[in-house]
Amino acid sequence: MPSEPAPAKRSPFDVSDTEIDEALAVCDGDPRETICALLVGQAFLEHEMSKLKADASAGFRRRRKRVED
Repeated sequence: MPSEPAPAKRSPFDVSDTEIDEALAVCDGDPRETICALLVGQAFLEHEMSKLKADASAGFRRRRKRVED
């Protein structure tokens, strides 16, 4: 009985043609508008990450797990 191959693991950075088509469709097929929307989204995420980093205390960021004996 042949077994089906396991699906290939997908990197979070892999983008399918379908996903590209969906992004273009959202912007009515305009590639410049699609790129603009993606860049705005990236800038928003970078801004949110910088706010989260600033809100975390220095002690929290340096905290390491203790090894229990």
